[in-house]
Amino acid sequence: MFPHPPGFNDNVAWHTNLAEAKQLAAAQNKPLMVLIHKSWCGACKRLNQQLSAAGSEPFVEASNSFVMVNLSDDAEPSDAAYAPDGGYIPRVLFLDSAGNVKPELKNPTRSGQYLYFYTDAGSLVAGMKNALTKL
Repeated sequence: MFPHPPGFNDNVAWHTNLAEAKQLAAAQNKPLMVLIHKSWCGACKRLNQQLSAAGSEPFVEASNSFVMVNLSDDAEPSDAAYAPDGGYIPRVLFLDSAGNVKPELKNPTRSGQYLYFYTDAGSLVAGMKNALTKL
C-alpha cells in the first residue's frame, strides 16, 4: 500500500504531481500513463471500482511498466495536449519517457468519439500493453 492513495487501486504507485512524475519517468526511462478524472463523475467512479476490484491484478502488474499519474478535479492539466479529442472524463493518455503526450495511443477498443475513454479494467490493460509495444 502507498501512503494516501488517490483511488483507482491502492496497490498502484500513483503520482499526483505531473511535473514530478515526468522527472521520474525521464530518470527511470519509463513511459507515463495519465488518468484524468473528477471526484463527482459517475463513469470515473465505475472505472475506479473496476480497477480496484478483485481480479485487477493484471492492471496492477501492467502499471509497474509505467510511471502512473492520477489527476483529479483541479489537478487536470490545462494544456490542450491533454484533451486531444475533448475534455470528457475519465480519459487516459500515454506519454513517452520525455513527457510528450502520444495522441496516437488511443483506446484500441474504441472508434469514433472519446478515443481515450476506458470503461473497464480489461480494455485499459489492453491499452497499456498496446502503448508499451509502441513506446
